[in-house]
Amino acid sequence: MDVRLAAWREVSGKTIDFYPGSLTDGAVVDAVVQAVKPDAIVHFAEQRSAPYSMIDRQHAVYTQTNNVVGTLNLLYAMKAHAPHGHLIKLGTMGEYGTPNIDIEEGFITITHNGRTDTLPYPKQAGSFYHLSKVHDSHNIMFACRIWGISSTDLNQGVVYGSGTDESELDDRLATRFDYDDVFGTALNRFCVEAAVGHPITVYGEGGQTRGFLNIRDTVRCVELAANTPPAPGEYRVFNQFTEQFSVGDLAAMVLEEGQRLGLSTSLQRLANPRVEKETHYYNAKHSALLQLGLQPHLLSRAVITRLIETTLRFRGRVNLDLLAPRINWRAVRSPVQIWRQPGLDEAVGAPLEPAGVTR
Repeated sequence: MDVRLAAWREVSGKTIDFYPGSLTDGAVVDAVVQAVKPDAIVHFAEQRSAPYSMIDRQHAVYTQTNNVVGTLNLLYAMKAHAPHGHLIKLGTMGEYGTPNIDIEEGFITITHNGRTDTLPYPKQAGSFYHLSKVHDSHNIMFACRIWGISSTDLNQGVVYGSGTDESELDDRLATRFDYDDVFGTALNRFCVEAAVGHPITVYGEGGQTRGFLNIRDTVRCVELAANTPPAPGEYRVFNQFTEQFSVGDLAAMVLEEGQRLGLSTSLQRLANPRVEKETHYYNAKHSALLQLGLQPHLLSRAVITRLIETTLRFRGRVNLDLLAPRINWRAVRSPVQIWRQPGLDEAVGAPLEPAGVTR
C-alpha cells in the first residue's frame, strides 16, 4: 500500500490518507470515522466472491460475518460520528436472482387485495455471498429509517476490464485482473483462455444472463452517486450495469475476436458447478445512473482485443490450474486449502481473512 500511495502522489500530486484495520473491529471503525468525519463513505470492504462463500461452512461463516458485521460497525460509527454523511455501498445485482418478471431498481409497487404499496424488490440470492449483500441492504435501509442516515446501494453487475484512466498512469497503480474460478469473472477468464490457447470454458448451457459494465463505469457510477447525495433518511438503490449478455454470448464474442487475432481458440462446455437457472428471463432496469449523466463504455471488439492483448503481455504469469471450476454448490467438503495466489502469506482457501478484503 505504501508503494501505491507514493505512486499516486507522484503522478497526481494528491495525497490519500491510509488507516489500516478491519471493519469487523468496531473500535477501529469508530476511531477512523470520528477522526475524518466524512461527507461520504464508499464501502467496498467485503469478501466479494460467490464461489469463495460456497467452499465449506467456514468460508460461508467468514463471508457473512465479515460482510454483515463490518457493515453494521460502519453504520453505528456513522450514527455516532457522521450522522449527516452519505454511505455509498457496493451491492450486487445477484441479490435479485433471476425472477420471471422485470427487475426494478430496488423497489416494486404492488397491489394486493385492493391495496397498493411500494416495497423492497423480492430477493432470491444465489450464494451465501449474495445473501450477505441482502442482509446488508436490509440493515442499511433500517438504519436510514430509524437514524436518518442517507445511503445509496449500488447493485453492481459483473465488472470487466483491466484498468481506469487513473490506474494506467503508472504500472504501480495497476488494478487486479482476476480470471481464476474463485475471484475471476467470466469475460476476464474467457479472454485469458483465448490468449493462452486454452478452450473457452462455458458453464452448462451458457444461457445465464447478467448485467455487465466496464470498470471505468464502476468508478464513474460511484462519482455520480457521491455528487448527487440522497436526502437525509433516504435509502435509494441504483442498478449499476450498462448492458446485458448471456455467458454464451460473451464466449462467442471472445471466440470470434480471438480467431480474428490469429489465436488458436475453441469452446468447451463444462458441467455447471453452480445451482442456477441456465435459461431464463432477465430484464433489469438501470435508468437512474444514466439520468444522472453516466455515459457508458460499451463492450466492443476493441475492448475484448485490449483484454486479450493485456493477457498476452503477461502471458507467462497465467496459471492454467486456476481456470477449471473446483467449487461445487452442492458439495459438502471439509475445510481445505483450494486457492493460492503467489505473494499472499496465507492460502485464501484456508479459514482466514483474505488479504486486503477489509482494508
